[in-house]
Amino acid sequence: MSPVEIRPFEAGDLTACGALLAQRHRRQRLAQPLLSPRFEAPETAVAEVTAAFKAPDASGAVAIRAGVPVGFVLGAPKTSPLWGPNIWVEAAGQAATDAETMRDLYAAAATRWVDEGRTAHYVVVPADDQELVRAWFRLGFGQQHAHAVRPATKLDTKPLAQDLTVRRATRADIPDLARLDLELPTHQGLSPTFSAGRIGTVEESLADWADDIDNPEYATFVAVRDGTVIGSAIGCALEKSSSHLGPARPDNAGFLGYAAVFPPARGAGAGRALGTAVVDWAVDSGFDCVVTDWRVTNLLSSRTWPRLGFTETFLRLHRTIGY
Repeated sequence: MSPVEIRPFEAGDLTACGALLAQRHRRQRLAQPLLSPRFEAPETAVAEVTAAFKAPDASGAVAIRAGVPVGFVLGAPKTSPLWGPNIWVEAAGQAATDAETMRDLYAAAATRWVDEGRTAHYVVVPADDQELVRAWFRLGFGQQHAHAVRPATKLDTKPLAQDLTVRRATRADIPDLARLDLELPTHQGLSPTFSAGRIGTVEESLADWADDIDNPEYATFVAVRDGTVIGSAIGCALEKSSSHLGPARPDNAGFLGYAAVFPPARGAGAGRALGTAVVDWAVDSGFDCVVTDWRVTNLLSSRTWPRLGFTETFLRLHRTIGY
């Protein structure tokens, strides 16, 4: 086999690298047919790679063998301080005919990223491509997050505990919804997740809910036990999410965007009941599938959502340089 040349990604590489992305997506859909077929079309894939290349401060590398591109990686920073001095390789930002080549591509691209002071690296990888995932693991990355999908079909559910019900939220529930808004970021700040996400205030959440409780684009549910709200969940169209982009965004998908249960009430099935309510809402709303995501170190969500039939589509991997 002829040697591979690694060089910086250039505008002239867009068409060939778009074709590589289309081939990758075609392989992935054999394992995950709920993903959109649109990205199997080279012209659609080229448009995604072009958008990644034109993102502010984007850069990357391309691998050439015998004059033909056989792999690429493209990353760009996000402005939110939550992610540190970062670079992101999103779902359309990589493809290779040989997973091992990705290690050479990252080595070349990361030289510039680190020289620019970008030491927090994130990459979104197809979950079914175990060789590619392993290549990233052998670059010092670990799994941080999971994206997942399930068909929009009604769940066969166990009967709820006698004292537990799930219903749509009303304006009278706003004080409880505001307090529940703080539960997920609070929980994820604890071991073993240790997320650095900002925890807002009840007052901020009260104001947000006063404006949004009647928004028809969101379906908010509450779990109630003995007349007391103990948890909440929100469903919406996936287009409302900024985390599921390009090939990682199935068509006509509902989104389980948020769920939380007060700590004393956990372990009694409220989270599962809330997730089921959102899935059933998505079915009744005419969506073809339902998407969610979770931190894999969140022991609650990483166990509950797969039990509702969600299967991983993409993995977000993370590496911090210098430690």
